[in-house]
Amino acid sequence: MKTLNILSGGAAQGLVRSLARAFEAETGLGIAGDFGAVGAMADRLRAGVPTDIVILTAALIATLADEGLVLRSSIADIGRVETALAVRAGDPPARAEDAAGLRTALLAADAIFVPDTKASTAGIHVAKVLAQLGITDAVADRLKIFPNGATAMRHLAESRDKRPIGCTQSTEIISTPGVVLSGTLPPGCGLATIYTAAVATQASAAPQAERLIALLTSADASELRNQAGFVSGPTS
Repeated sequence: MKTLNILSGGAAQGLVRSLARAFEAETGLGIAGDFGAVGAMADRLRAGVPTDIVILTAALIATLADEGLVLRSSIADIGRVETALAVRAGDPPARAEDAAGLRTALLAADAIFVPDTKASTAGIHVAKVLAQLGITDAVADRLKIFPNGATAMRHLAESRDKRPIGCTQSTEIISTPGVVLSGTLPPGCGLATIYTAAVATQASAAPQAERLIALLTSADASELRNQAGFVSGPTS
């Protein structure tokens, strides 16, 4: 089967998966490619990996447009995604109403599962929050760092630690069996990120890429976006 090649942040994987069957039925193309840390995906595009469609943060898509790597006219926002806490299914929820509560929750965990703290949107933010809370050194040996949030959540689901916790984007938590969304990060510690799609300048299937963007952003897909963890409207 011919495929549409995608490079995407992990935040969009669940939503793309939910639309893949309808897209294939309409276009005859499957969807293939990589989902991972946004910085790594941008670097793959820059390295010349064959790509039809890119889904990354709005800021990074704008940079790629400036670099001539995506078509500015094709850019469309999908929605915003919040960074959140996760626990294993069946574990008590991790509540954090404020920064002090988040600090307590993180210090109480014996393992903290997070995405790449240098290349992923959520991971970079987690590192900032740990510094903000003054607990970077205290939890350093408990951090379990993985290439992307989806991988981190899969390992959280399988963890044999007594009190593990995860922190990544809500979409990656929702789409991972065995873990449960346990609330977004509290005011002053939160992060809401706009994710945006664009057609790659060197796309070999540009019309089909445009069609997938239309499906991802359509009114008909609003419920799928909500279920996947995307929130409509401007960032507060």
